Order: sequence, then C-alpha cells, then structure tokens
Amino acid sequence: MSEPTSDYPIFLGSEIDQPAPEQAYFHVLPVPYEKTVSYGGGTCLGPSAILKASWQLEEWDGKSKPCEQGIYTCEPVDCSVSPEQVVDNIAAATAHIVKQGAMPVVLGGEHTVTYGVIKGLKAAGFDDFGIVQIDAHADLRDAYEGDPLSHASVMKRCVDMGIPLYQLGIRAFCEEEMAVRQQHGVYFQDADELVPQNIQAIELPADFPSKVFFTLDIDGMDPSVFPSTGTPVPGGLDWYQTLHLFESVAKQREIIGFDIMEFAPIEGFHAYDFAASLLTYKLMGITQRTQSARS
Repeated sequence: MSEPTSDYPIFLGSEIDQPAPEQAYFHVLPVPYEKTVSYGGGTCLGPSAILKASWQLEEWDGKSKPCEQGIYTCEPVDCSVSPEQVVDNIAAATAHIVKQGAMPVVLGGEHTVTYGVIKGLKAAGFDDFGIVQIDAHADLRDAYEGDPLSHASVMKRCVDMGIPLYQLGIRAFCEEEMAVRQQHGVYFQDADELVPQNIQAIELPADFPSKVFFTLDIDGMDPSVFPSTGTPVPGGLDWYQTLHLFESVAKQREIIGFDIMEFAPIEGFHAYDFAASLLTYKLMGITQRTQSARS
C-alpha cells in the first residue's frame, strides 16, 4: 500500500484515483480551522489526519462500496484569514459542491466550521432543511468569551437563521442554552436518556424538514471511543449507537451533507485517526445505501 504524499492526500487514495469533480457524489472538504477552542487544542490537525488514515481503509465498508459513487477530495479551505472570512470561504466552497450536484462531507476543524457549511447550503438554494446534531455540548450560547463565532455558539447561529434543530447526546449545557432550546423549539434526546437506555434509533417529528444536514462532533461520542477531542465529556455515545442513530435519521429523511467536527489527533495514537476516517466512510456508506433503497 502506498503512503500519502502530502498533508492533504485524497480520501481513500490507496484504493481510488481522484475523479473529476462532476464524476463524484461525495466531495470531501477539509477545513483546518481552529480559533476559539476553549480547552484542548489540535482540531486544525484533524482533517489531515483523517485523510492520511483513510489510506488504510478497505473499499468495502462491511455492507457496500461507498467509493463506487465517486469520492472527490477538495483543496482545504483557506483558514489563515479573519474568522468572518473563513466562514465565507467555507460557505463558498460548500455552495460550489452543492451546485455541482454533489454531497459535502466536511472535515473540521472546530465546530464553528458548521456555520459556514450551513450558510453555503442556504446560498446554494436549500431553503427548507433541518439539522441533526450529535454532540456533548449544546453550542447554543449567543456568544462565548465575547465571541459570537465561537464553537460554543455555532448552533445558536443556525437556529437564529430559522433552521430546525434536533440534538442528540448532549450532556454539557448551561441555563442560557436551556432557554434557547425552549425559545426556538429545539428537539432533543440527551445522553442521560440515550445512553442508559441504549436507544439505537429516533423518530423525527412529523413536521421536521424532509432534508437534513447531519453534524457530528467527535466529543458527542464517549471518551472511551474518542479521547482525541478538545473537550471530552464522559457518558457519551458508543460506536455502534452513533452509526445506528445516523442510519435511523437517513432512513427517514434525505441527507444533504454531513460533517465530522472537533477531531484532535493524539500523536502516536493512530487508532483514533483510523477510527475517525472509518467513521467518515461508514457515514458515506449509510447515506449511499439508504438513498439507493429510497430510489
């Protein structure tokens, strides 16, 4: 097996060649943005680590070959500019993917990245969609440490845009965020219900939009699975529960994109890099199979 030759190799490059953009359904967008992390750092290294580890994956994900739909790896978003410009850069890159008829698979980076992705989806013409979020934190503060573009405020920016939100696995939030949930009608099933009861599937409300963007913060999963994140919180989802919850959403709604946020590699512990890469590919596979079953 060949080894990656750059910091941002193509996803699954040991098995597939980089296709033309118009020949690929999944467009992997690396966004190495890290500005407002409030505990451990390293999320800017996440996209590169995931791409490099993907060279160790098999084409067959256990049930299908997601790569058969084509996987195109985009150039990383320029994150050297102001936070506002980074958000605009992410939005422009996301809108470009959607306008090519492809699905954005975004690798962060801190969770602020998702705000740019959502702006891009709106700019590309998606007016009626919801967000399903797996996370340890509600991220519904209006600002954190005075910054409205904080990773702790990303979901508040989204609900302020009028986008319906369903939160899964939350187990760290403040009174302000509880009030925002009530104010904006945020749906939720928190970790203290999901994990002890081993809930593997959810039923989305009848009025939840038919299209869904899924955002997965690595810290939504338990630190026993992923200690490689900036703000780990015990009591999170396990590997299979996470996959099954995603699949339950994908079976009910059309997934229009997803992201993997807040992965912070731990030097020398390649198992977590591989796990984050495999998680990305598994979500592609679930999306592929549920869409095929629906068509």
